[in-house]
Order: sequence, then structure tokens, then C-alpha cells
Amino acid sequence: MKSPKLPSLRVEQPKSAFAKGNSRWTNKDLDPVPRNNRKWGVLSFVVYWISDAFNAATWQFASSIIAIGLTWRESISIVAVAFFTVSIVISLNGAIGVIYHAPFPVLARASWGFRGSYIAIISRAILAIFWFAIQTMNGANTVRVMLGAIWPSFLTLSNHIPVSQGITTNTMISFVIFWIAQVPFLYMHPNNLRWLFMAKSIVVPVAWIAILIWAFRSTGGGEIFNQQPTIHGSAYSWAYLASMTSVIGNYATLSVNQADFSRYSRVSVKWQLLYVPMLPIVFTFISFIGIAASSAGAAKYGVLEWDPMALVSKWDNRACRFFAAFSFALAALGVNISANSLSAANDLMALFPRHVNIRRGQIICAILSWALVPWKILASAGSFLNFMSAYSVFLGPIAAIMVMDYWVVHARKYDSLALYQPNDIYRYWEGVNWRAVLAFVIGVAPSMPGFINSINPKIVVGVGVHPYQFGWLLGFTSTALLYTALSMLFPAKETLIGRAVLPDEIYDMHTGVEGDMIEGVPAKDAVEVGVDEEYGDQRGGREKEKEKEKDGFRTWADRLL
Repeated sequence: MKSPKLPSLRVEQPKSAFAKGNSRWTNKDLDPVPRNNRKWGVLSFVVYWISDAFNAATWQFASSIIAIGLTWRESISIVAVAFFTVSIVISLNGAIGVIYHAPFPVLARASWGFRGSYIAIISRAILAIFWFAIQTMNGANTVRVMLGAIWPSFLTLSNHIPVSQGITTNTMISFVIFWIAQVPFLYMHPNNLRWLFMAKSIVVPVAWIAILIWAFRSTGGGEIFNQQPTIHGSAYSWAYLASMTSVIGNYATLSVNQADFSRYSRVSVKWQLLYVPMLPIVFTFISFIGIAASSAGAAKYGVLEWDPMALVSKWDNRACRFFAAFSFALAALGVNISANSLSAANDLMALFPRHVNIRRGQIICAILSWALVPWKILASAGSFLNFMSAYSVFLGPIAAIMVMDYWVVHARKYDSLALYQPNDIYRYWEGVNWRAVLAFVIGVAPSMPGFINSINPKIVVGVGVHPYQFGWLLGFTSTALLYTALSMLFPAKETLIGRAVLPDEIYDMHTGVEGDMIEGVPAKDAVEVGVDEEYGDQRGGREKEKEKEKDGFRTWADRLL
């Protein structure tokens, strides 16, 4: 009698057209997206960003800027300038994903080297997991308000958690509920998440615009137009720069890893330019809603609440409290899946491709969020800003290196096959591009004294704190210039190729796979047939698929998205 076979911890490793099944550097989810799996159209990206923008963090940034002594005018200008700046970087790095259909960890190999890319991957993974924890805590606060609207006694539940922990029993219960509610969405393929983004981009904006109307109808907007800054001189200037850095830090992850989503694009790369006008407008409008609502709440209740759930919980109407909190819950869910868990999953997958795929990576991210005690991160406006500034100083230099490497140093020419071959042209020195590492270290160094001070205020660094206060801008600019200079003075000549090698060329040539097989499919059919066993989807040729689904709502909706 045979003993039962134990389940394997290793993920499925089909033969790859790019790495000959090399489980050390790739798995099925890391390979470029084949033609038949590119589902994202223009509307998909629009609703994705609308969905991503409508979240409590966007609301909180403007409100927390007011809390540290600036006015609504500075808050609006900070958000607009910050997102205009970061949208350019998002567009440039997103375009690389559209062209090569590979995720951020793979594209980073071209500029950092195979082993050097771990610096960028780990730095980005840390922030993505932190953000997942923060958004889960925001979601927990919404669940607490919703349950309190249904059962008011829930809000007075006896607390059995020490006060020093910064969280109460009812909030911890809400955290567990929201955390569990996210789990089914962690199993969804990114192509299917378009439907979640569509639902969120309809429900949440309607609810938040209703809150804006309430703000002006109930109090006329409060004292929003009469505010004056409470800080002046150099303190005012440094507060402005520090706040801008924190706002940029809100989307510093996506400035680095936009390719994780743009890789699924089926439309022209030119559509990535849409972000430059769209993001500043959308995010500034949402921030204004947060400013107006917080100001109205201060006029009506006597307390300036920068936490939207603290404001909503003061409403008398229980139904309004429930539905407002539900909109914030949906907002937290959408952004947590789109911007955080998927980002962390791609990073963890690149670090451990033998054992981690997109699904497992998202689950690991969710589990790790418990260790970060997000309720303490969100304890005050000041600590929230410090947290965001702290981690964005590392991502600015990373984004700069990737932008300059593709658009300037390599003149828009990557070899997509070599991105999966560790001994090919992107090997550099033992898998590390020393130019990128040196530029990164020098770009981050000026912000280190302030970074240390933000972690331990008892360590006095004097004026050394100032570079840290605009660390993303300083790090991006200095690293971009230094990396470009090093690459021009000491070029890695083997990486400078005459023409780009795109993934479709590799798929069409059917090269690099034993037995003329690509992901378990005969090479002659590999371009036309997509095998997606993990998601239970066996697809025929594109022509057959069109014939099968030419009628019906789903086909129409897929084309629309």
C-alpha cells in the first residue's frame, strides 16, 4: 500500500519560453503576459486609478497637513504639485510594463542586475506590506462604525486589551472581520479585478460627493476659507516640503512598480500619458472633500477630526453612518488589493519563485500585516506623516534608476529574453550593477540623519533633518543625475544592444524551450493558445474565443474595459 503523497510547497513550474523552466529566476506568473491574457483597456486603467484614488489615505493626507499648522490652500497646492510630479514617474515606468509585459521585479534586473535587483525589490516590498497593514486598519475602523450603526452596544463593548496597545476590543474584532473579508479577493487574478475596480469607481465617488454636499449644506463649509497658517518662516517652508514628500510617499510604491499592472495592457503605450493630467485632478478633488468635511465637522462638533471615521461616527443618523462607512470599507478593500497586496506578491514571488506565486504572495502579505501593528502607526497625524516620509526616501532613488536606465542609458532597448537569463547580458558583476548600487547609496545618504531622527526623536541631528524632509525629491534628482553620469562614464557595453527584443518576438519564435513546448503547449499553437491552469481557465485560439463569446454582456464588458 502506497503511503499518501504529501502536498508540495513548490508552485507549478511549466516550461517557459524565457528561462527554460529555471525555477530560480522565474515561474509562470513572472513571465511576460502572453497576448491572450492582456485584458486591460483604457477604461480599465481609468477606473483602476479612480478606484485607487478614493481611499481614506488620500482624505487623511490633506487633513493631516492642516493638523500640523498649514491651511487648506497649502494642502490643495501640496497635493496637486505632488501628484503632478509623481504621475510623470508613474507614466514613464508604467510605459516599460506596457512594452515588455513583465512585472517590476523582472524589469529591475536590467538596471540593477539579477542579484542587485533585490535591493529594489525588498525596499518596495516593505512599503507595500506596510500600506496593506494601514489600509486594513482603515478598513477595521469602517467595520466598527458599520457594526456600531447596526448595534450601538458594540461601541460600548468592554475592553480587555491594555490601553498601552492603542487598540480596543471592538476595534480588534473589526480588524479581524475586515482582514478575513479581504481573503477571497486575494485569490483573484488581476484580469478579474477590473470588475472590483469598476464597482468601487461608481459607488465610492457617489458617496463621497454626498459627504461634500453635506459639508457645505450643514455648515457652509465651516471655517475652511478663513484659516490662517499657525507656523511661519522657515518652519512653514520645511513643513510644506515635508508634507509634499509624505504625499508623494503615498504613491511612491506605484511610481516604482506600475509595470505590475500596466503589463496586462492591450492598448497603446501612449495611454500611460493619461496619468499626468488625470492623477493631479482626481487626487486634489478627493483631498478637497477631506478638507471640506473635516472643516465642517470642526464647525459643527467643535473638534477637527482628520480621521474620516471619527467624523462619520458623530452623525446622528445611523443609516447615513452605515452607508458612509461602507463606502470607506469598499475604498480600503479596493486599494489594498490593487496597490498593496499585488505589489507585495510580485516582490515575494521574485524573491522566492520556487515557492511563491501571486496568490501565495498576497496571502503572505496579509499575514505579515499583523506584525506591523498598524493601529500604532495611525495613532496621530504626526506619526502618520513620519511613517510615509521614512519609506519614500528609499523609493525615490529606485524609481530614478529605473526611469533613467530605460529611457536614457539604454535608449529604450531591452532584451526581454535576457531579463530571464542570469548569465546573459544583464549579469553585470556577479549579478550586481555597481553603478545602480552606488547611485542609490549616495542618493539615500543625505536623508539618513533625518530618517534616524524620525525613528528615535531622542537622537538630535540638528539641520541634518532637513534633507530628509524632502527626501523623495532630493533622492530622485540626485540619483538620476549620478546614475546617468556613471553609466555614461563607465558603460556596461554588453547591455547596450542595437535593437529591442520584445516578448512577442520570443513567443513567436518559440525559442528556448525543450521539445518545442511553451508552458506545456506545442510551440506552433503557443501564441494562439493560452494555458492558465492555476485559474482554471483553458482558452482556445483567439479566433475560437471570439466566435464563442461574440455575443453577450461579458464580451461587451470586456471590450469596454
